[in-house]
Amino acid sequence: MTKTRIQNLNIRYYTPSPPNPILNLIHMDRGSSLDDDTSVHLQINELRKLSETCGSNTIFEPQSSCEARECNAESVPSAPVLRAPEKKLTLFALRLSIFEKSATGLGTLGFIWATVVLLGGFAITLDKTDFWFITIILLIEGTRIFSRSHELEWQHQATWSITDAGISSFRALRFSSHILIKAVKQTFNPLSLIRKPSHNTREVTQVDHLHVGRWNHSRTPTRTWISSDVPLLPYGKWVFLSRNISKVLYWLQLLSATACVVLSSTRLVNHNYGEVQKGDSDKRNRQSALNIFYAVALAEALLFLTEKAYWEWKVIYCKLLEEVNKECELGPSGMVSIKRFFYDAYSRCVNGSIFDGLKMDMVTFAIDLLASNSPDEQLIGARILRQFAISARYSDDTLQKIGVNLSVVERLVEMLNWKDPQEEEIRRSAAEILSKLAGKRQNCLRVAGIPGAMESISSLLQTNRSLGDGADEIGEKNLILDHANYSFWTFNHLGLLILKKLACDHDNCGKIGNTRGLLPKIIDFTHAGEKLLRDKNVAPSQILTVKRSLQLVQLLASTTGATGKHLRKEISEVVFTISNIRDILRHGEKHPALQKLSIEILTNLALEEEARERIGGTGGVLKDLFTIFLNQGMLENQNQVRRSAGEALAMLALESRANCHRILRLQVLERLIAALEFPMLRVTAARILRNLCTYRGSDCFYLLKGVIAAAATVLKAIMSEENKLQEVMVGLAAQVFKHMTSNESSIMFERAGIKEEELAKALVQILEKYRHPSAKVPRIRRFTIELAIWMMHDNVKNVYIFKDLGMEKELEGALETTAELESFNIFSGSVGLSRHTTTIHSLVETALNLLKDQ
Repeated sequence: MTKTRIQNLNIRYYTPSPPNPILNLIHMDRGSSLDDDTSVHLQINELRKLSETCGSNTIFEPQSSCEARECNAESVPSAPVLRAPEKKLTLFALRLSIFEKSATGLGTLGFIWATVVLLGGFAITLDKTDFWFITIILLIEGTRIFSRSHELEWQHQATWSITDAGISSFRALRFSSHILIKAVKQTFNPLSLIRKPSHNTREVTQVDHLHVGRWNHSRTPTRTWISSDVPLLPYGKWVFLSRNISKVLYWLQLLSATACVVLSSTRLVNHNYGEVQKGDSDKRNRQSALNIFYAVALAEALLFLTEKAYWEWKVIYCKLLEEVNKECELGPSGMVSIKRFFYDAYSRCVNGSIFDGLKMDMVTFAIDLLASNSPDEQLIGARILRQFAISARYSDDTLQKIGVNLSVVERLVEMLNWKDPQEEEIRRSAAEILSKLAGKRQNCLRVAGIPGAMESISSLLQTNRSLGDGADEIGEKNLILDHANYSFWTFNHLGLLILKKLACDHDNCGKIGNTRGLLPKIIDFTHAGEKLLRDKNVAPSQILTVKRSLQLVQLLASTTGATGKHLRKEISEVVFTISNIRDILRHGEKHPALQKLSIEILTNLALEEEARERIGGTGGVLKDLFTIFLNQGMLENQNQVRRSAGEALAMLALESRANCHRILRLQVLERLIAALEFPMLRVTAARILRNLCTYRGSDCFYLLKGVIAAAATVLKAIMSEENKLQEVMVGLAAQVFKHMTSNESSIMFERAGIKEEELAKALVQILEKYRHPSAKVPRIRRFTIELAIWMMHDNVKNVYIFKDLGMEKELEGALETTAELESFNIFSGSVGLSRHTTTIHSLVETALNLLKDQ
């Protein structure tokens, strides 16, 4: 790759196109390992691998705590250890400090030698030439040492303003001599200000205006001075601005060192210190003393010039700062951070031990800046941490350092409340860092545990629903578009992303639900009208908003235990929840991922009886679910959406006579029976039919008479399938045969080509196979015993068949292994819900009594 050149302050290097935060967020959304898409999409080849007898875990079977809540938190494999790029800067600072301290030491030695030995011992005997040479060298060196001790301070101060730090980089020093001359002219000739500036001047001054874009605004203190902009004198303000003093001192040192080299060399070459007469003991050591002084002065000046040459070579020609900035992936504005980090490291090496700077790193440096009260320092710290947090190479180490420092996390959470437009980038950076931090499992509780964290995250979400005129109405939702100077949608995305990652933890879900006003905000973002869903040119960011909000609601609704029960109640009571989901079901055929998430929300909400009735009573929801479930025109990769719709319908029909009536009025019975032949749908179709038969009420008995047409298909499945499909078919058979007379059942056995003896044998084999309850098929023994009881009631001959097959022994064994696992229709994690009215123990005793009585 061609290395980017910024020779002569090429301004194009510093003027990148403004970043699009929405596209960055979409990239973040797609890039995380298990973040979003894996919970929505299923590849076609994976769908083909699914057996019709085994599907994904659902609420119809218990799940362990790990299975029940697959967290979307990132689990990035450990990357190889990479050398920190800033080590190059700390090593460079160490080497420079060696030159600097050596030169300072020689300078001090020369100063002491001159004052004590020469001027103190030979002041009277020195020639006039040597006296003035020594005096000039001492003045020059004293001035240089003094200016050197303060140059670093001035340079450091010059970088405290974000508007010019880094922009006026080391390379600007090339032009400072020209600028200095022009500034002096301007001091005495104000009219020169109106002249056209030179090319070099334009290059330096234009750079000062590069960060005025919306993403580089920083808050300027109104009650205090910015140190780099302080005018030290009322006249010649350009020269005497504190940020320009360092350049003056820089050139002053170079001139001083050069003059010292010239003067010392001249005297050493001429070697003319005056004649010493014989017997003059006062002058006999004068020549050696002068040689030592001039040699020390020359060595000290040469060391300093060597340091400056090394500095220029590494910075200007080797482009060390740009190289480190590129490796740190900080972008064009990162030169600010790199320059300040280097100055800080160099200051430590010069002012303390030369090894002090080696202890610095960019992350700790940024953390320190983040805690500052200066807006510029906060912005620089936030920029560094944000870039390192989202970098694939440095994120693990960065997030680990941030996560273990509670004060930093608290500071980031606090920054979420900063709504001043001039602090937008700081707030956005803090939100992005927290979104990455929350993606680590160990940091979820730490972030949510900070007092006021949920309220701060909630402040990122802007829905702006107006207040109604009275208690009998609700205000309308007003869409907040991005302002010219503020990106509200960016913060909406980040807020939803943080909450979604935090919701991976059960305890955090409770905190989200208990945060005042947060759930209605989240629900508002699930709204997607027909125009949005069917628009081919819809902005990806709008779909992303709906997707993230649905994912968050799905996580909250799937929470287990008392917390989950409370959350499902709260979510279903928000009047817009179900209607928003209905719009997605009805108009979202182009967005199957959104439909699947919406259906999963309905399925989880239906765990609660009140919500189940509320969903069924919302106009069109059941019809839209059946439209999706029975849609033969859907693509193969959308079959998972159809299966999810079937599970939702089975849940809505569970223990709900009203919903069963509504489903039967849709006249979908024949199509449900036909769905039993479709491999991807037969499990869910059988569940729906069984629940309709079980909970339809006596007044709908004849409406379900047509279900007997499914008997032949059900019998064949029992004989040929296993696992989950066999379980639901046995359960359906136990209900279907209740709608038949003995003659009708005999006809069905003949039509299926199966004898009752064969079915009885299959049932006994099921009990032999499942001598203990199975978490994968928790109801198979119950359904098997129910079907066996019906067969013995239907035909006395079946009692003897079961006796001969050893059914009594299997039932007695089952009596000793019954468990709570077999007593529920559905499960929330490992907690059973919807208990069966008849216990498994009672069913076993009924079957045994039938066998013994006969």
